[in-house]
Amino acid sequence: MALRRVLYSLSSRTPGFAPLSTAPVARERPTADPGAQLGCGAAEAARPPVPAVDFGNAQEAYRSRRSWELARNLLVLRLCASPTLLARHEQLLHIARKLMGQRLFNKLMKMTFYGQFVAGEDQESIRPLIQHNKAFGVGSILDYGVEEDLSPEEAERKEMESCTSAAERDGSGASKREKQYQAHRAFGDRRDGVVSARTYFYANEAKCDSHMETFLRCIEASGGASNDGFSAIKLTALGRPQFLLQFSDVLTKWRRFFHQMAAEQGQAGRAAMDTKLEVAALQESVVKMGIAPRAEIEDWFTPETLGVSGTVDLLDWSSLINSRTRLSRHLVVPNMQKAMEVGVRLMVDAEQTYFQPAISRLTLEMQRKFNVEKPLIFNTYQCYLKDAYDNVTLDVELARREGWCFGAKLVRGAYMAQERARASEIGYEDPINPTYEATNTMYHRCLDYVLEELKHNSKAKVMVASHNEDTVRFTLRRMEQLGLHPADHQVYFGQLLGMCDQISFPLGQAGFPVYKYVPYGPVMEVLPYLSRRALENSSIMKGAQRERQLLWQELWRRLRTGSLLQYPA
Repeated sequence: MALRRVLYSLSSRTPGFAPLSTAPVARERPTADPGAQLGCGAAEAARPPVPAVDFGNAQEAYRSRRSWELARNLLVLRLCASPTLLARHEQLLHIARKLMGQRLFNKLMKMTFYGQFVAGEDQESIRPLIQHNKAFGVGSILDYGVEEDLSPEEAERKEMESCTSAAERDGSGASKREKQYQAHRAFGDRRDGVVSARTYFYANEAKCDSHMETFLRCIEASGGASNDGFSAIKLTALGRPQFLLQFSDVLTKWRRFFHQMAAEQGQAGRAAMDTKLEVAALQESVVKMGIAPRAEIEDWFTPETLGVSGTVDLLDWSSLINSRTRLSRHLVVPNMQKAMEVGVRLMVDAEQTYFQPAISRLTLEMQRKFNVEKPLIFNTYQCYLKDAYDNVTLDVELARREGWCFGAKLVRGAYMAQERARASEIGYEDPINPTYEATNTMYHRCLDYVLEELKHNSKAKVMVASHNEDTVRFTLRRMEQLGLHPADHQVYFGQLLGMCDQISFPLGQAGFPVYKYVPYGPVMEVLPYLSRRALENSSIMKGAQRERQLLWQELWRRLRTGSLLQYPA
């Protein structure tokens, strides 16, 4: 499996460990590393104060940018604000390429959209931009942005072939998965309605191996360009998506069964971490349902897994899948050193909800193995999901119990329109929060919970991936209240390359760890990515109003003061 070879690059030099017992005695919060968390008195006085960040200072925000780059930024924002232009952008790009020829077309793209949103074509060409941004306090999350330029029909065909069995396709058999976790032709093109995420379609195992080689080169490029970078991957690029559908279906049914038993014991509606089932009653229910013989069921719940509590929570219940499926066997690979040696961490992107339970579970297995001394693997939590808070709290608690380092990226989510349409059309509960305000509330709730954990656990980390200035301000305020200093490098901030520099660079110059999501790849092969970047910019034009004002303000200042030709310093 391609995932094995990616993981080859992601291990520390320390040996692995066996998961610890989930007994209650092991559930206390880990104490913070005394070397990382300063105390009171003289030590506290030696620490510099938390720096203030001014997001309204245009001169400081764009100190790293030449005047022509500011003008390009304004041009791209203006073009993205034109509904007429965006509606026909693919046809216009095609016409421009035919009229100008490939060479001139490439130059035009590099002067406009490509230059704004993409770092370069290969590992060497991206190095100057990465090092330039780093000089101004902004790191990089490398992402090879190449996609196949498939027609909707080709994408639909590939999706249906890779997500269904031969029996399902020829009509001789039917899927036993719930309809949410079955492939549906109307939603076969997973790019439809998605404006901010790369999409991979399965072709064969050789193609997965090719994607794996690309991810490894991306890790090497990240390590070669800086000493503290990230690299992003998508698990749908590394294997047949039918497995993700099947495994997600199993995990969802397993969790739902737990909540059904909770309802029988009068605990319906409780938060996931507050729900605890009486073992005796649970065993009796399982026997009555004929799931397994009583003797086998009694072996599921032992003092080793339950301690002396006599109850089962959702983590205990989920651990039964570990013992019965031996998932970790599929992720064991030897001599994993490359990523640690070059200082690169892996960020696993979130995807559609019908894949996500499996993706999160596989990511968790990687975290168990590789986040021993510090977070190497970061899972992504989509806060537009109704169950986002439960997912975050459960994983934080699991990391506490088993003693590995929690690493998370919090995002709002990239698939809202598609997810809503699919749930409505196929007939299952919409997994998305009902309003934008509800998603903001969920994001801040999840973030606040993680920040509280960071206060007590100096090895846990979180990436606040947001273009929303209010969310960034909320994070800074809570960091100050909780005593989380940017010098501890526990809280990272993230924005896309070419967007929201007025947030990224003031943070970086004030000493906060901040990163740009940096795609790279040949011009023609990243056009699908660029198309969605333009569409995404159009969808946040209201939020970009402040960015345009600051850009104009800085350009006008430079014109007034005769500093249009100033070089970044």
